Order: sequence, then structure tokens, then C-alpha cells
Amino acid sequence: MLTILFLGDVVGEPGRSAVIAQLPRLKELYALDFIIVNGENAAGGRGITPKITIDLLRAGVSVITTGDHIWDQKEIFSFIDTEPRLLRPVNYPDGAPGSGSIVLETAKGPVGVINVQGRTFMQPILENPFHAVQIAVEQMRQQTSTIFVDAHAETTSEKIAIGRFLDGKVSAVIGTHTHVQTADEQIFPGGTAFLCDAGMCGPANSILGRAIDPIVNRFISNLPALFPVARGDVRICGVVISIDEMTGRAVQIARINELISEQSAAPAPVAPL
Repeated sequence: MLTILFLGDVVGEPGRSAVIAQLPRLKELYALDFIIVNGENAAGGRGITPKITIDLLRAGVSVITTGDHIWDQKEIFSFIDTEPRLLRPVNYPDGAPGSGSIVLETAKGPVGVINVQGRTFMQPILENPFHAVQIAVEQMRQQTSTIFVDAHAETTSEKIAIGRFLDGKVSAVIGTHTHVQTADEQIFPGGTAFLCDAGMCGPANSILGRAIDPIVNRFISNLPALFPVARGDVRICGVVISIDEMTGRAVQIARINELISEQSAAPAPVAPL
């Protein structure tokens, strides 16, 4: 059995510090073989930097997925082609920097990861995610039947549709982007584990990881405002999936939703790559 941990959108320094500090404990607790993290909000709540990418990889993350904020930190344009474990959505047009998929070897066989972005209420509007992910899956199944898909999208209907579309073709489809964990974890009839949204790894006393008052005032006044990342205790949200590595079918899925005290979220030392 191969066990994958996926952690939802990491928000700012509080989120990434908590993730880095807690990964050794989570790896031992769940006997993890592979760790995937969505890092698209890791840099001050918008985008990801080369340094943060390296810090997460050194902490034990196998692959970092992203979404609509992938290009918010401009230095990522020249970096993403040098680090294949940092993914951008697979449905960008041809010629975009980076890649939307990767296959990595593990002690229990190759594991594939695909990052796809929805189109409903999302900007920028990318290529059709169903067409793009179908092509990516067909190509990846020539190398492995263990395939994880991060479906980064706004609406529940689009994420469920992607999950149903891929049932029996991939091991798991886990949604991201809304920062709010859903409670619909299940294994579809074809053996694909599904959760509509993994939630976020970020400040618990917040609005989607941001300070509360500026956002409330924005809704009240309609005036523009800055939305700084909140502080304090961090909630770590994600999912653990057990997969039969011989067939690629999921056999178990369980949500993670842990409140981590601010003191316990201090960065831990990381080993060199």
C-alpha cells in the first residue's frame, strides 16, 4: 500500500512555517510515502518564490502544486523551468513556462501528479480542463497507474465533474482554491478518491487566511484595501490517501484538520537537498 499526504493551499509565512514544522510528525504518524502540497499562496498569501519552493522540498515535500496565483511572484518565471517538482496548471497554452505534470519514482513504484485549473469564475481563463487533463492522464498512464490530480477550481460542481470524469482513470482527485475544507470525502465506484476541497494550511482566526477586519470593511464599504495574512494559531488541512500501487485504485481516504498552536508552528530545521 502506498500512502500519500496532500495539504491544501498554504497561506503565507504562518502556513508554511506550520507545514514545515509538522511534516516530520505527520510523516511518522501516517507512514507516508509521498507528500504533495499546494503552495500557490505561500508567499505573503500570493504566489510562491524560489526560496519557499526550496524550503518546502527540503522539508520533505515531493511535489508542489499551484493555481491561479502561480505567476504573482515574478521571479518564478525564470525558476519554474529549473524545478520540475513545482507545477503550474496543465491547461496553460503551449509555450507557458514550467510543466503541469510530473512522474517521480518511489520505493513503491512511480507516482504521477497532475495540476489542473478550472474555468468557472476563475481568472485567467485557461484551456478546457477536461480536454487537457484527459491528454495528461492518457500520457501518464503509460508510466504509472498511481496518479494524483489537484483540481484547482472555484465551484464545487466543476470539481465534482472533473472527479467523476476521471473516475477509474486516476487514483485521486482533490480540489483546492476555496481554502474551506469540505466533508464529502469518498471513493468513487471506479476507485478514485475524491474530496471537493482540501482546505488551507493557514491562520485559523482569519478569513481564508487573511486578517479579518480589512475584509469585513471591504464588504461593508466597497472601498479597496490591503488584506494582510493573519497571525496566530494555524489550521492544517488536507487528506491522507491509501492506494493499491499494483492497480492505482484508492482504498482509503481520510481528511486531516488540525489546529496547531502558534508556538508549535515555528520553523523546524530542514535537511539539505
